Amino acid sequence: MRWWWLTLVCLLVDQITKHWVAGSFDLYESINVLPFFNLTYVHNPGAAFSFLADQGGWQRWFFTVIATVASIIFIVWMCKTPKQQTLLGLALALMLSGALGNLIDRALFGYVIDFLDFHWAGYHFPAFNIADSMIFIGAALMILDSFREEARKGKETKVSE
Repeated sequence: MRWWWLTLVCLLVDQITKHWVAGSFDLYESINVLPFFNLTYVHNPGAAFSFLADQGGWQRWFFTVIATVASIIFIVWMCKTPKQQTLLGLALALMLSGALGNLIDRALFGYVIDFLDFHWAGYHFPAFNIADSMIFIGAALMILDSFREEARKGKETKVSE
């Protein structure tokens, strides 16, 4: 429960940035910020990398249900995570903020607002947003935590032998 503040802060940053972009940019408008980075306003009715974006609209509800179920799982998991498992708690808080941020967009608009556009040598990575970043960072921290947990268990096994 000690990571709720982080979930709230990340969720607010996500929603504020999305609403700023939607209110300041025309759809598909792009501003070059760095030689490899643009702010580009796009709508993504699909999932990551616009997966299923070209479907007939059913994907809105499909991804809304997935985000709702994921959010519930993250909340329950966070509540059951011992305080000593700091990295796992941090990971869950970040992933929850990302899931909720994109869930809010889907429920309100039927699409997710994306605007972070990285590119190199003419290739553009699919645009994403702060919520997507929080999900990615949280998943990476969760993987790191699992490796650390395995290493800790391995040390305990050797000590007990």
